[in-house]
Amino acid sequence: MPQPSKEPCKKQACDIQSCLSKNSFNSQRCLDVIEKLEKCCDTCKYESTHCASLSGLLNQIKAKKPKT
Repeated sequence: MPQPSKEPCKKQACDIQSCLSKNSFNSQRCLDVIEKLEKCCDTCKYESTHCASLSGLLNQIKAKKPKT
């Protein structure tokens, strides 16, 4: 039986870095991969070191959203 990864969400965190670098660090263009990391962090109860930066990303996205 395979053991659970010691670093859950690493793939999603790497995907975010890749997306951000391809899109001039515009987080609005990486919402889908950011959401995948959020789901992963929810699943692992935020016990991955890769979840620490998620709140900063989400705050950045909220700040850039146009207000209606």
